[in-house]
Amino acid sequence: MADPSTYRPAVGTIPEQPGVYRFREASGRVIYVGKAKSLRQRLNSYFADPAGLHPRTQTMVFTAASVEWTTVNTEVEALQLEYSWIKEYDPRFNVKYRDDKSYPYLAVTMGDEFPRVQVMRGAKRKGTRYFGPYAHAWAIRETVDLLLRVFPVRTCSNGVFKRAGQVGRPCLLGYIDKCSAPCVGKVTPEQHRRLADDFCDFMGGKTDRYVKRLERDMLRASEELEFEQAARLRDDIQALSRAMEKNAVVLADGTDADVFALADDELEAAVQVFHVRDGRIRGQRGWVVEKVEDVTRADLVEHLLQQVYGDANGEAVPREVLVPTEPPALDEVESWLAGLRGSRVEVRVPQRGDKRTLMETVARNAGQALTLHKTRRAGDLTTRSKALQEIQEALDLPEAPLRIECYDISHIQGSNVVASMVVFEDGLAKKSEYRKFTIKSLAEGSSDDVASIREVITRRFRRMLDEKEPSVDHATGEILDQAPSLEEEGLPSGPAGIDPQTGRPKKFSYAPQLVVVDGGAPQVAAAQAAMAELGIQDVALCGLAKRLEEVWVPDDEMPVILPRSSEGLYLLQRVRDEAHRFAITHHRQRRSTAMTVSELDSVPGLGPARKKALLAHFGSVKKLRAASVEAIASVQGVGPKVAQSVVDTLNPETPTKADAPVAVDMATGELLD
Repeated sequence: MADPSTYRPAVGTIPEQPGVYRFREASGRVIYVGKAKSLRQRLNSYFADPAGLHPRTQTMVFTAASVEWTTVNTEVEALQLEYSWIKEYDPRFNVKYRDDKSYPYLAVTMGDEFPRVQVMRGAKRKGTRYFGPYAHAWAIRETVDLLLRVFPVRTCSNGVFKRAGQVGRPCLLGYIDKCSAPCVGKVTPEQHRRLADDFCDFMGGKTDRYVKRLERDMLRASEELEFEQAARLRDDIQALSRAMEKNAVVLADGTDADVFALADDELEAAVQVFHVRDGRIRGQRGWVVEKVEDVTRADLVEHLLQQVYGDANGEAVPREVLVPTEPPALDEVESWLAGLRGSRVEVRVPQRGDKRTLMETVARNAGQALTLHKTRRAGDLTTRSKALQEIQEALDLPEAPLRIECYDISHIQGSNVVASMVVFEDGLAKKSEYRKFTIKSLAEGSSDDVASIREVITRRFRRMLDEKEPSVDHATGEILDQAPSLEEEGLPSGPAGIDPQTGRPKKFSYAPQLVVVDGGAPQVAAAQAAMAELGIQDVALCGLAKRLEEVWVPDDEMPVILPRSSEGLYLLQRVRDEAHRFAITHHRQRRSTAMTVSELDSVPGLGPARKKALLAHFGSVKKLRAASVEAIASVQGVGPKVAQSVVDTLNPETPTKADAPVAVDMATGELLD
């Protein structure tokens, strides 16, 4: 890696104008492209204190060997040039959006002599009009099948079209009037092109004029007693209506807009867009992006708009672009899009109404897309095997860690401190073996993640030792290395390694190949000390620090740095994030329980069903406190003994019958009542 000071531009040589800059590595390859309002201010930020940069940016600066720049007149020009260079050089440290699948488009090849309607995927071609994208190719074919009654445009391949012309006989679609048969001269090239233009206009949202025109023609044919023609036109109108019904109205004002939403985590983001034309959803598209550079949600939105509209013609840019967060250079982005469209374009965040509701729908789709992407990546056997192998090599393990356990601590200012243990086997979560812990060694209100980790690791491996068969000296019969009893944990004992209730092997009897703790060197040291006290030597240990995604191992001053694209790091992060989620869930449950404590909880013999019955009968604890033993005992399921316990608990100062003062007749000494 190069020292940034070796290629830092001389002071005063960097211009203050807006422009675009490129970082190159020693081989000359461009590794990062960026834009700036002031080149001097932006570039100086890379070299002022490289150690203070974000880890990904820091890696880029130390990988580069030179930097160069180009000044432009306006920030809009900088935006355009940045997109052009990113597309040309494909720098590895820039955000790259990739389709989460190849979406199909409805395409009309207007550049051909006889335009053809077809389904297309992949890169767009010049001279072809595209509509969509659609979620499924069959949705396109259904729409086309309905529209060919009214707009009988050619759909056959070039080979079929050429053969039909040679033999002088059209294909089946020509015979059933779903093609105007230009191959055999039934229509002229000009007439066929007009049909293709009408088809494109209808798909572009200009639907009403065609329906109204057909209705006028139908009425005219009916008045002239051309009933067969009128019936055909009626069927055409119904076909157009069904085609329009396939796209439900989502914006009643007939808006043309693209609605973007994203869902992200620290490593990746999923983006979804709904293309709304004339108030109807005409298509949907999605991308997944790896965050290879230090970017905010606003930066992601700006990069996304660059990619979506960078190669688009004016017709593809709508009047409104609805985004979840405004891009940093909002005015410049709007000016750039307006230049592409040829008229004003508004980029904004919807705040209320139908557009906000639609944005929420798109956001749900983005969240589902991110979850699906992670599930697919996690479920791939080859990828999981590669991840386990990378972890084995990075941590220098004798074998791949087929069973990984991860621990995390959760609390709020020391209250309700809990811990979680999650288990991954063969790279997949095994939720049946997740465990929850309530930290016992800390006073309420105090927090010490290091001490908590030590307690949890101690309790977990003490259970493992307890559940194993004890070692026996066969010569003397003496038990060796007897672990502490289960009673120390407050747990039922039974045959070694066997659950007394189910007869199955106990869950804690299985040792992991790798223990992961959420944290850095202090947490790893605490876990190592706990395992050493119990004599655990054959289990590997590491910690994953969240801020810089560093992997810490015991007795090492420096962490292990895995590449950002590493499948091993991705697996460790999933394990850590799952432990974090499980710990937070347990903490919320305990906090919720603590906030809903009732005075009835301390009544001996009063379970949930009886508590519910009493509160339903009396309405509140206050009325229950004022009730007599007889009234309480009259509630179904509550006997006199429990009723007396309720009264004694809720009214501790009220004397019971046995403790009540005795009335005495002072004249005779007789006990009264």
